[in-house]
Amino acid sequence: MNIKIKTTNITLTPNISDYVEKRLASLEKLLQNDPSTLCNVELARTTSHHQHGDIFRAEIHIIAKDQDIYVDSEKSDLYSAIDIVRDEATHKIKSFKKKRQSLIRRGGAQIKNIIKGFWSKK
Repeated sequence: MNIKIKTTNITLTPNISDYVEKRLASLEKLLQNDPSTLCNVELARTTSHHQHGDIFRAEIHIIAKDQDIYVDSEKSDLYSAIDIVRDEATHKIKSFKKKRQSLIRRGGAQIKNIIKGFWSKK
């Protein structure tokens, strides 16, 4: 999986970069370690005039061979925003896999019923 990190209004430190790559490693396992998968990550500080401090935004856009996933989150802490985005992306990937398996199973059941109906007419 190719990970591209873009930052807005903050500087990309090695600690932040390592944290993002470590967190997205679990997504790579769910996507079957496909090297053609592209993961665009955008980290930003939205504004600096809030009463309670800065608001950070984390976005992930994953483009795989059969999926297109976009997730974003805004939190007061950059690392918690990254964690929430990763959790939501994991949920979307698992949901897509379950839907695809369900569709395949329903198709197989329909084919089986068609074959049963064909053989029972003879």
